[in-house]
Amino acid sequence: MAFLRFIPGFRTQGKLKMTFAVLYYISTLLLLFISRGVGLFFLAVPFFVFSLLDLIRYNKKSGPFSRKVLTFALALFVLIAGIANFPDTGPSKPGSSKTGTVSSNQTAAADQPGEKTQPTATNGDENNKGQEGDKKEAPDAKTEQPQENTRDAAKPSGSLEVHFIDVGQADSILVRTPDKKTMLIDAGNNADGNTVVSYIKKLGIDKVDILVGTHPHEDHIGGMDSVINSFDIGKIFMPKVSNTTKTFEDVLNAIKKKGLKISSPVPGSTFGLGEAVFTVFAPNSSSYGNLNNYSIVLKMQYGDTSFLFAGDAEVVSESEMIAKGYDLKADVLKIGHHGGNTSTTQAFLDKVNPKYAVIMVGAGNSYGHPHSSTMGKLKTKGIKVYRTDENGTVVAKSDGKNITFNTSPGSYAGGEDRGTNSPDPAPSEKNTENTATPSAPGDKIVYWTQGGKSYHYSKNCSTLARSKTILGGPLSECPKSDPCDVCTYQGN
Repeated sequence: MAFLRFIPGFRTQGKLKMTFAVLYYISTLLLLFISRGVGLFFLAVPFFVFSLLDLIRYNKKSGPFSRKVLTFALALFVLIAGIANFPDTGPSKPGSSKTGTVSSNQTAAADQPGEKTQPTATNGDENNKGQEGDKKEAPDAKTEQPQENTRDAAKPSGSLEVHFIDVGQADSILVRTPDKKTMLIDAGNNADGNTVVSYIKKLGIDKVDILVGTHPHEDHIGGMDSVINSFDIGKIFMPKVSNTTKTFEDVLNAIKKKGLKISSPVPGSTFGLGEAVFTVFAPNSSSYGNLNNYSIVLKMQYGDTSFLFAGDAEVVSESEMIAKGYDLKADVLKIGHHGGNTSTTQAFLDKVNPKYAVIMVGAGNSYGHPHSSTMGKLKTKGIKVYRTDENGTVVAKSDGKNITFNTSPGSYAGGEDRGTNSPDPAPSEKNTENTATPSAPGDKIVYWTQGGKSYHYSKNCSTLARSKTILGGPLSECPKSDPCDVCTYQGN
């Protein structure tokens, strides 16, 4: 058989070599049935080695050079094909199908020790903006670290409920999963504490697994101390910002008394509540001139349905979320800042593109909320609106496919926003630590510079003469806490 002279091991008449070659090739044929890649590799090895040697030792008497090149090329091709088909026996890469999905009872964000004092932001009115306040220490504040978002929403096994509790001109939202896990996002004003506690107890709930204070304004955390004192609490999420009001102090004392800790979630991190998955979208900065923009913004995914809870996030925060490229799309949007005109920009609303909107607002409130411009945007997009001033407590239910409500939609009626500042807080809510600091009457327009320490009543103040960039706006939005002595002396 002349073709045997082309097969390594049979090119000589040595019986020992031929016996070894027979055993070798039989073994490689058996390997082909076990692993095609391994079998091809070992089958090609002798052809590759001997054809390479033939090329190195080539002479004209041994035959055409082209035939030897062809033999070498074929051997190399089979060798590479074998290597390419080797079985993958190494560890699975993160995110590959071999790792599986994360259990619905695991959280994708882990607490790590962080700063014990929360950075100072603004102080003043409890419902909206205010002046810069003093720093208060929060008990063992921690930072929720971002994790790779590999968590998928579990297949729903029942109906999830979202209760938008009617607490007037304030926020309090209760989420309850089919397996009785609960989250409370905000707890209304101080006077709403008993209302929120009573509402939760009537549902047979004795533990709040996750308690979120979106930001330290009284209309969001006022009732939190009552909730903490009345229920077992799992985790507490609050942004890394403080306020100097008695309301904030009461919350910190309640947390400390129970030996609890504050976690500050990082945008992009995720965590679970039963079969629901939450993603943190805000706050995205560590320094704002307005407490509202520190609001923790959360998106909840339950099956194929989703809810976006926007707190009081305003234009700055909304713009940051859009710039970060987050998947803001949601079926239900809790409208930011009670429907005021400083939230729900057209760009943000287009990104969320909800089917339904919920506005938590008090009937006949003095701020003109919800603003007519906000309601006009919702009406133009055909978004069904549910509002606590007209509908009372709104309860949304999701089975993972469809969302239903306990009431018919409300109207698109809106008022004229009378500014984002609430009246002076009650005496118990005023910041008594800065009583020596004078303020401009009303909401006067003032001026300041980026690096300056004071605000000015007059743009023509002599101390501003050398400044190239002069900023201006309502006193309530000014990041500076001290008035200029020159302006005050001149009576401007």
